[in-house]
Amino acid sequence: MATAANQAESGLPETPEAIVVRFAGDSGDGMQLTGGQFTLSTALAGNDLATFPDFPAEIRAPQGTLFGVSAFQINFGSRSINTAGDAPDVLVAMNPAALKVNLAALKPGGLIIADTGAFTKRNLDKAHYEANPLEDGSLAKFDVLAFDISEKTIEAVKPFGLGNKDALRSKNMWTLGLALWMFDRPREPIHDWLKAKFKSKTDIADANIAALDAGHAYGETAELAGPVKQLTMPPVQSEPGLYRTITGAEAVSLGLVAGAQLAELPMFFGGYPITPASAILHHLARLKEFGVTTFQAEDEIAAICAAIGASYAGQLGVTSSSGPGIALKTEAIGLGIMTELPLVIVNSQRGGPSTGLPTKTEQSDLYQAVYGRNGDAPMPVIAARSPSDAFEVAIEACRIATQYMTPVMLLTDGYIANAAEPWKVPDPDTFEPFPASFLEEPNDGDNFLPYKRDEKGARPWVKPGTPGLMHRIGGIEKHELTGNIDYSPDNHQRMTDARKNKVEGIIVPDQDVALGETTGKLAVVGWGSTYGPIHQAVRRSIAKGCSVSHIHVRHIWPMPKNLGELLKGFEHILVPEMNTGQFKTVLRDQFLVDAQPLTKTSGQPFQIAELEAEIAKFFDGIDGNEGGQVAANDQQLPSTEGGAK
Repeated sequence: MATAANQAESGLPETPEAIVVRFAGDSGDGMQLTGGQFTLSTALAGNDLATFPDFPAEIRAPQGTLFGVSAFQINFGSRSINTAGDAPDVLVAMNPAALKVNLAALKPGGLIIADTGAFTKRNLDKAHYEANPLEDGSLAKFDVLAFDISEKTIEAVKPFGLGNKDALRSKNMWTLGLALWMFDRPREPIHDWLKAKFKSKTDIADANIAALDAGHAYGETAELAGPVKQLTMPPVQSEPGLYRTITGAEAVSLGLVAGAQLAELPMFFGGYPITPASAILHHLARLKEFGVTTFQAEDEIAAICAAIGASYAGQLGVTSSSGPGIALKTEAIGLGIMTELPLVIVNSQRGGPSTGLPTKTEQSDLYQAVYGRNGDAPMPVIAARSPSDAFEVAIEACRIATQYMTPVMLLTDGYIANAAEPWKVPDPDTFEPFPASFLEEPNDGDNFLPYKRDEKGARPWVKPGTPGLMHRIGGIEKHELTGNIDYSPDNHQRMTDARKNKVEGIIVPDQDVALGETTGKLAVVGWGSTYGPIHQAVRRSIAKGCSVSHIHVRHIWPMPKNLGELLKGFEHILVPEMNTGQFKTVLRDQFLVDAQPLTKTSGQPFQIAELEAEIAKFFDGIDGNEGGQVAANDQQLPSTEGGAK
């Protein structure tokens, strides 16, 4: 257990409320696994946390190169955590390339833990170092703990008869053991996980456990000098209940299953692998006992068409992709709108256009979601703000789809999909069921009218084969009641209006203010994964006396009825988003407000400090300097600028 004295001697604060740690190494060094298991131990310790995994798009970049660096950042503490942190307090660098691309992020005075065994001449050359940075004094403003982790790992697993190459695969476990000691974390949950993971390969499990324990013992017995002391982080105050860590992809998957259960429907998921959406298919494939059928199609078009077919047959059709795949699905989305069938479409956004940045985050599919179809094809769009929020948003998407007979697009992004945070598992009884209803007898005397609408504007849902209710649907315009093909101008006008009015009439909750007053000088309006950094930046600005509020919009289309009046209660509106200003344009179009954009398209989330600085411009007395573009930031996860070849 750390004492106040030895904590004060370290490079970390004496009683920190939060710590940011970044693990970085080669793509084959297991940094994502290391970060994931450190996250598990942190959650079990009762700390709040947020994570940010970041990895190359290449399946396996050349070992030791700058563009092959994989990193995992975790921000954890004894207070509420909303973001993965601006800059690390601790950087674990498994090789020279990991150090080079992440060093700019580390706080001055921060701690570097480096594996000297990987700082060979060959690896230094690959990272474009002319001299060894661990020896040339270039790291003087940091605390450095450098020792041969590779050698110590080989020594730890020697009793298991592994060759050096196989032994070094346990290097990440040795490093994790040291990190567990540093932050006073138990090893037993990791032991159990390793035994389960390598159940059929007990020698591999035992070797990894030995490496983990050796790293922990090194911290415990080596009497490390200077920057490294054991630090205990108290648990966060939280409501009693059952908690687990959850990623956005897991939360979406569970929310879709819960939504189908609340609608009292079996669920069919048609998908095609694409980063970062593939994890949803993987999670749902393990939930067959809840009436879930998963289908990996041969392409994106087949995936959504199969889901539409399932909805026609009386199930809840769901499909998922990222921007490029959503583009391929576009014609079929229009078919879902034209046939007015319930369908949930999950878009886990990534950098674009085209295949763009497969593993980097962006919010640039908003126009695609709201407007991106041929013809007038309105569709509800909702956005999750965090990994855990994706659960409720998925349920809401299922509710709207089944109650209003319409496709719905659910927006997440690469950050939400991959990041993890603690989630209080909700009581199922707190969710109000919305059972789907099927028409089972004619709805016009002895006649059946497949497009006769209810008070919500929804047409009836009929299972094929229901006696007396034979009907046709399709992509060609139909008569407003009978469903017969009808090209007449007045009918098309009425059907276009009916589809538009149905979507615009969807009842969504009134917009609230996430933080601050309902009127004032500045409203910072966000959507999606910008919630965390906006919330913390607004909190800090309010503490400085600024008249600023945070408004975060879940229902992108249709928008809450009170949003326009709410926005008009502020002198200025700032809209931070990870695109070139798409939601800003939607707000200007719908409410005629002078919303100012703050954009970032570097594949990196906003930092709290960036937003805090932009908010301050509205209170500095200098006209015309507000809004604009946030530059790419080398303090964030890996950048190879200036070094990659």
